[in-house]
Amino acid sequence: MTTAQPGLRERKKQATRDALSAAALRLALERGPENVRVDDIAEAAGVSPRTYNNYFSSREQAIVAAVTADRAARIAAAVAGRPAEVGLAVAVGDAVVGQYTEPGDEARAALLMIMGSSALRDCYVETVAAIDGPLAEAIAGRCPGLGRLAAEVLAAAVGAAVRVAIGQWLRAATVPASMPGFVVPAGSLPVLMRSALTPLGPALDAAAKHPAA
Repeated sequence: MTTAQPGLRERKKQATRDALSAAALRLALERGPENVRVDDIAEAAGVSPRTYNNYFSSREQAIVAAVTADRAARIAAAVAGRPAEVGLAVAVGDAVVGQYTEPGDEARAALLMIMGSSALRDCYVETVAAIDGPLAEAIAGRCPGLGRLAAEVLAAAVGAAVRVAIGQWLRAATVPASMPGFVVPAGSLPVLMRSALTPLGPALDAAAKHPAA
């Protein structure tokens, strides 16, 4: 099955969104998120503030979007791409944990910045909801006998588990008294993520065994 490629209009819109989020993250890392204005982001991306408002409703959304861009699509692609003999619980767990293990110095700096801002933390946790739709499609594709409703329920359950794990991890971060403004992560996010997903394993594997109609 071939997937239709996005048209020119859609590609231009995505390019503008990417430019805005990249500018927002760069400025936030340089100045601190509280010192970044929407006008600054728009100017850095070469668009008007009005155009900015067509894509994001706050600076926090734009900053977080640069960190989480395309995450939902990557998770869904990873689940769909695993061999059929790999259990659905393993496929979903590996895909989710893989995308929430932040590599690289810039990604690590961005995550520490998010942890240090309550507004950014809240926005970061909210982005987890974006995985539900693409993940439901991937689950339905791997489980042809499963109804659409069941696939959406399972995807929503995975999203809820991820939200709980990220929220707990962010709340547990500490700020040393001797180093105000410096945030120290508490524990391993991948380990916490797998623990949160473990109770869903039986339901995901049972779904994969549902006979095709």
